[in-house]
Amino acid sequence: MEKYVCTNCGFIYDPEIGIPEHGIPPGKSFEELPDDWVCPICYVDKDKFDLL
Repeated sequence: MEKYVCTNCGFIYDPEIGIPEHGIPPGKSFEELPDDWVCPICYVDKDKFDLL
């Protein structure tokens, strides 16, 4: 699974870890995140993330 980085704050979404404290379980790919999902750090939209 591929990791994505927030171009605003540098947060890295790692699908192998997920974000359990925000309801995103391990194993959920970036593409599977809802369209209205935002960065848990700076709250920018999903389209502000780039593939690492």
